[in-house]
Amino acid sequence: MKKKLLVVDDEPSIRLILAHYFASDFEVVLKSNGLEAMEWLEQGNSPDAIVADYDMPIMDGPNFIRQLRASSLHRDVGLIILSGKDSTANKILCLKLGADDYLVKPFNPEELSLRIQNILHRIRI
Repeated sequence: MKKKLLVVDDEPSIRLILAHYFASDFEVVLKSNGLEAMEWLEQGNSPDAIVADYDMPIMDGPNFIRQLRASSLHRDVGLIILSGKDSTANKILCLKLGADDYLVKPFNPEELSLRIQNILHRIRI
């Protein structure tokens, strides 16, 4: 059975790239903002890892992290934030809120894959 990867990004091209790249190893679920992702999670769905954008409409990355980490069911899910901004302040904020990692766009999908694998290995999924 494949592990489940939740991708949350408002850019259709990023969702498409990640869905294509990870399709062989994961069941990839795509959502376009943090609110859609939280609604999906609250329906009882449980991903093994999440990749979420920092800048999204409706619910941005930091607010998504806050909601996710406040949930007793999903607080331990591996979470990587993607951002178009290489801002130390943004990185620190996300890490303080509970993100496991922060990667700047454009990114190498292989690097993202290794970061996800390291998180999954660490939490022993």
